[in-house]
Amino acid sequence: NYYNYIKNINMIAIQSLIAFCLFVVTSGYKTYPLKKISNRDFVAGILSRAVKGQKLSYRQSSNGGSIVINDYENSQYYGEVALGTPEQTFNVIFDTGSSDLWVASSNCDDSCGRHAKYDSSKSSTYVANGTTFNIEYGSGPVSGYQSIDTMNMGDLIVKGQEFAEVTDASGLGAAYKLGKFDGILGMAFPILSVNKVPTAFENVYDQGLVDENLFAFYLGNSRVDKGELTLGGVNPDHYTGDITWVNLLSATYWEIAMDDVVVDGKSYADPTESPMKAIVDTGTSIMTGPAEQVKQIADALGAREVIEGEYFVNCDVTANMEFVIDGNTYTLTPEDYLIPDGDICLLGLMALDIPKPTGPLWILGDVFIRKYYSVFDVANERVGLALANHG
Repeated sequence: NYYNYIKNINMIAIQSLIAFCLFVVTSGYKTYPLKKISNRDFVAGILSRAVKGQKLSYRQSSNGGSIVINDYENSQYYGEVALGTPEQTFNVIFDTGSSDLWVASSNCDDSCGRHAKYDSSKSSTYVANGTTFNIEYGSGPVSGYQSIDTMNMGDLIVKGQEFAEVTDASGLGAAYKLGKFDGILGMAFPILSVNKVPTAFENVYDQGLVDENLFAFYLGNSRVDKGELTLGGVNPDHYTGDITWVNLLSATYWEIAMDDVVVDGKSYADPTESPMKAIVDTGTSIMTGPAEQVKQIADALGAREVIEGEYFVNCDVTANMEFVIDGNTYTLTPEDYLIPDGDICLLGLMALDIPKPTGPLWILGDVFIRKYYSVFDVANERVGLALANHG
């Protein structure tokens, strides 16, 4: 009997180990790290733009719908993907505010600088497409043509990924030419794609590489704590408490309704817009809002404008900033919404007027997502928010 008891215990242990191993292998999601530009370099980019008189801009499509925010040059978070066989590696910004994947082409002019460039002649899995690709940013064009190849996205191998080879990146200016990212990987809905092609994550899910049709962002707040993108699930190590779900207003951007914006106890909601609209956007480094409300908030904080709509403020402000979404309050302390550089801080909120019907619009960018772990549920057309765990 004792022998049988020990045998049963051993069998249970072996079965548990097998089950654990199966869970690890088939848990159905994939995580991989993001890279982060330092606060000092980020603020330096803002100042450089101010000196040149440049400001945040957007492009709106001719039908009055789709917009693209031109803030990539100062994005803080990016990661690697690879295209082709053998693989050619690129640093890309994972952008929930757009839907296309593009990288610099080997045929790009000098506007692409020294960025990694995709060379179709070096890939055995390349398939020509040739459809014209063109995005008109506020400051100029980003254009090229569509191609098809194998993509490695966090060790998930996607077959037949359509993407754009950019041959003219002048619309992103010198900051792209000299910057750290080679392209953009859009993670909004396919309807926003320039040529209505399947998004990278759409292909990841449709090809059975992950179990769940969702992804999540954890954005780190230091050089050591950089961030992580999770495909096909959520990583419970990176948030505390429950995930609160908010249904989308439309499956275009990750657009949600917002009830109020409160700073130091005072409401800055637009009484003519109820509810207000907001998008959760990993491709915009800080937060944006309508110019009138942002100026009122900046004035209340004692901030000074360094370029139209962008503000610096003393780092000793004490007022909290609250965003009320679906009846729940998401609080940012000064430590959350200020980006320090020595004795001065960049206010993590800038003015951007986006006209109707897309706007008026608040953009909850990386400043917000750093505080709140953000889950993008494609299948159920909703966003999940939980307090991020930065250890």
